[in-house]
Amino acid sequence: MTSDERPFSFRAVALAAFLPTLLFSTGEGAIIPIIPIAAGNLGATLAMAGFIASMLMLGELAGDIPSGWLVSRIGERTAMIGAAAVAVAGVVVCLVAPNYWVLMVGIFVVGIATAVFALARHAFMTTYVPVRYRARALSTLGGIFRAGWFIGPLIASAVIAATGSTQSVFWIFIVSCLGSVVVLLVLPDPERMFGPAPTTAGHGGERLTAGEEDAEERTRGLFATIWAFRGVLARMGSGISLVAAVRSARTVLLPLWAVSIGLSEANTALIIGLAGAVDFALFYSSGQLMDRFGRMWSVVPSMLGLGIGFLVLSLSHDLPGAVVWYIGVALFLALANGIGSGIIMTLGADLAPKESPAAFLGAWRFTGDAGQAAAPLMVSLLTGLVSIAFASAVMGVLGLAGAVLLARFIPRYIPRRPRPAPPAGLAE
Repeated sequence: MTSDERPFSFRAVALAAFLPTLLFSTGEGAIIPIIPIAAGNLGATLAMAGFIASMLMLGELAGDIPSGWLVSRIGERTAMIGAAAVAVAGVVVCLVAPNYWVLMVGIFVVGIATAVFALARHAFMTTYVPVRYRARALSTLGGIFRAGWFIGPLIASAVIAATGSTQSVFWIFIVSCLGSVVVLLVLPDPERMFGPAPTTAGHGGERLTAGEEDAEERTRGLFATIWAFRGVLARMGSGISLVAAVRSARTVLLPLWAVSIGLSEANTALIIGLAGAVDFALFYSSGQLMDRFGRMWSVVPSMLGLGIGFLVLSLSHDLPGAVVWYIGVALFLALANGIGSGIIMTLGADLAPKESPAAFLGAWRFTGDAGQAAAPLMVSLLTGLVSIAFASAVMGVLGLAGAVLLARFIPRYIPRRPRPAPPAGLAE
């Protein structure tokens, strides 16, 4: 153990660190599928309903950079409680919305709150988790988000069946947010469990006290932090934007492809659900891979797999066994995505300055969310102008380009560390 790493136990932090995230993401996962339906019930056209659904992602994009400033000023726990309260307010707006314009505002507010909540937990993991455990911790955090997005729709389906109303699903998010606030207030604060944030070396090599770090952080400011790291954000951020774009395209292309080859809704849901299970099952393995062998061994195979998968899919549309090819590619894409679980958060944590990670992480998440928001629009545009097969091929090329870009810049910005001895206290 190096001198700047303190004793850390997953077991001690797991409940307090991960349970609020699971609750919040479960609520978010519950409302995502019903947003277009709620918009349609308020008179929105199909195109407008899709645009309103995209407000969640656009809200996250708008909230990424301000969330970094906010978390750095008020702390992770307070920011998460505030974000949950804002999310509740946004959901209440959705519940009472008299028209789809008001619903759009409510969804946008929920997106902003989601950005703050996710950034706060990411900042805590970056600050407190020692480097030797970092990828496993952040892959687990990514897995918790995926678990919530998997559980939420199942709960939503049961609630709709019981009540006969899609509006009732919004109450799931309200209950989830209130539950996360209770957990944050009742369970020990992970920041206090591990004491003050680790001191870090200043530019002159001297150690900074916590008070000096706060003063430096306020002096530096958000935009100065972004400017100071403009090189890494431009180079590594471009690669991460492609990672997020290809992942987002997967969630859009697979349902559209199923429609284009004539699969029923039930079969489509079953296939995508099985693929989701494969994706979720690999989150911890991804972290182990990154911690033991380096970040490149996760992200480059993941992007190569996604790129190849989309290229194969683009050639299978008119084949006699198109459905079999679709099932195989869906599972292959899930496998490729799963082995890269947590990579965006892990790379952001590796690159973030220890003395003030939140502002950098806000900018880092913005680069990823920009790609994630742009991909569905690109898929829709290319499908409309050319074909869905062409859209899939373009996503495949972007996946391969992302692999090349990150293979070039990861060794430059994140040199491979020697593999540490197996930590004895990891599971204590």
